[in-house]
Amino acid sequence: MPRVKSNTVRLRRKKQIMKAARGAFGARSKLWKPAKETVERGWRYAYRDRKNRKRDFRRLWITRINAAARLSDMSYSAFMDGLHKAGIEIDRKVLADLAVNDPAAFATLAEQARAARTTAAAA
Repeated sequence: MPRVKSNTVRLRRKKQIMKAARGAFGARSKLWKPAKETVERGWRYAYRDRKNRKRDFRRLWITRINAAARLSDMSYSAFMDGLHKAGIEIDRKVLADLAVNDPAAFATLAEQARAARTTAAAA
């Protein structure tokens, strides 16, 4: 077995972990094993929550669109169905932003969605 003369790789990895653990409390930022466990757990949460963030924002946008649609006497599903039938392709992020920042424009979209639903039902 070859003789290892230096351990720069291990020290570089340790330095990276200890730097990442700087904000932790007590031994979690000072001692190797608790610091490593803390950092690796944090990296697992970060990986998981990058996926969950997309899910959470979509839920938020749907909630905002639903609230604004109900001010125009429509449910969320009826509003989205009307937009689809009217051929209006706006994503939920933009719709939620309109609902919060420009209620007049959202009301216009709601009227177009309502009209498209009534013409589709009459046909």
